[in-house]
This record gives sequence, structure tokens and C-alpha cells, in this order.
Amino acid sequence: MSEIHQLGEHTFYIDQTTNVGVYVYGKNCCLIDAGLDKSIGETVLKLITDKGLKLEKIFLTHSHADHAGACAYLKEQTGCTVYAPGVCAQLVRYPYLIPTTLYGGFPSARMRSKFVMPEACECEELSESVLPKGLSFMHIDGHDFEQVAFCTSDMVWFIGDAVSDKTTIDRYRIPFLYDIKAHLSSLERLKNTEGKIFVPSHSALVNEIKTLCEENAADVFEVCTVIKRLCQNAISIDELIAKLLGEFGIKLYVMQYELIGETARSYLSYLTEKREISCVFDGNKLLWKII
Repeated sequence: MSEIHQLGEHTFYIDQTTNVGVYVYGKNCCLIDAGLDKSIGETVLKLITDKGLKLEKIFLTHSHADHAGACAYLKEQTGCTVYAPGVCAQLVRYPYLIPTTLYGGFPSARMRSKFVMPEACECEELSESVLPKGLSFMHIDGHDFEQVAFCTSDMVWFIGDAVSDKTTIDRYRIPFLYDIKAHLSSLERLKNTEGKIFVPSHSALVNEIKTLCEENAADVFEVCTVIKRLCQNAISIDELIAKLLGEFGIKLYVMQYELIGETARSYLSYLTEKREISCVFDGNKLLWKII
């Protein structure tokens, strides 16, 4: 059963499959991320209501369904305002764009599950001016089109999906990434960030973030090495995806194809910009090969 845990004078979190931050100011509070769906929203709302708090705002680290899916329910119940960074605000408003970009075309019903496409919700673009006193943010892009981390007055950082713990890395091997270069830059920035507690969305809380950042960066470099090896001979994107799934023992299903597919393409773009891989043409086929 979920509980609300205190991390500082004004800072709490609710343990869910996606950790939900709660920042309290007076009789009001805001959430940092909201969870996957209505059932999560019901749990979160009960916990903060039982503490005598009124939900005023929701701040999203990014637009993915496991962070934004409960927003529509919570907004309907409380009238709270939802905010997300940059273009992610539009993805929360028009969530069909998420599976569309993952797949690269009109997504079938199986590609539009709640785990990929959250319920649509009105959402404003995040800015410094809408933050309650004592809350700040910085960009840690790479996992989504944009992503931010929030720091409370208690020096507690909610860092979204910027990092995974070693167990999660070893389990999934190829975490979803949109922009590899931005992700690596964010890890470098994050590892030098001062804070008392860091709250990843899907991992245990830590007091020191440098180790996790270095482990996540090492995983990226390992995936780059594997992709370059698989591209010794010219290979199509679907062949590359199949070989990556086999290399890391990842089971194929529709959502996994979307996630691994977009991530593999992002790696190819990153390695192309580094002039380590290039695309070549074989008749009507576009192939990828190391330089």
C-alpha cells in the first residue's frame, strides 16, 4: 500500500511505480509528476487530502504516460493547473503524438495503450514564474523531447527518468532515450549537482547521485559499442533492432518495438553526428555501416 513519506520540512514523496513528489506550501501543495492513470490519481489525492492539503498545481518532469497519465483525473477533481517543460506541454495536451513519434506513422490500437498514450489533459508550459516559493528546476533533457529536475527548498531533487539504478539497467539494458548527446550532457550536469536527497522516478532514493550518473553513462557507451559492432557490415534498421534484442536478451512485443526502435534510431543519429557510422544505399534499401 502506498504511503506518503517525509523527506524535509516541506518535501514528501508517494511511493508508486513512478515516485510522485509532494511539495507543501501553507495549506496548498503541488505534485511533481502524477503517475500512470486514474487509480494512481485516486490514491495520491486521498493521501494528500488526508493531510489536509489542497492540490494547486502539478509539475511534470516530462510527458511520458507513467508520469502524466493521472493528470486529467486530478485536474477534473481539484481544478489544479498542470505544467510541463516546453514541447512536452503540447504532448500532454495531444498525447496521440507520443505513439505517433515512437512508431513513425499512424499508430494501431495496440500501440496506443495507456502505458504509451496518457489521457489528454490541458497543460501549460513550465516557467519560473509559475513555481511556488522554494521550488526551482533545471533541464536534464535526453530521455524525452525535454525533461526537467525539480529542487525543493529542502534540497531534495526529483530527477524524473534521468537515471536508473544498476539493477534496472541490467534488467532492461537499453533504456528509452530520445537524444543521446543531450542525455550524456544532462548526466554530466546532474552528477555535479548539490543536493541532500535525489529521487529518481523508478529507483530508490539516494544521497549521492554521481555514481548513478556514471553507471548510466557507461551503459550508453556500451550500447554504442555494440551498435558499432553490429554495423560492421551494412545493416537495415529492422535488422539492427532484431540483433539488439537478441544481444541483450530483450523479448519483443509491440510496445518494446516502439521503444527500442526509436532509441536505436536515436543512437544511429548520435553516432552519425560523431562520424562513426554513416548511412549507405543498396538499391532501394537504406543501410547503416561503421565508417
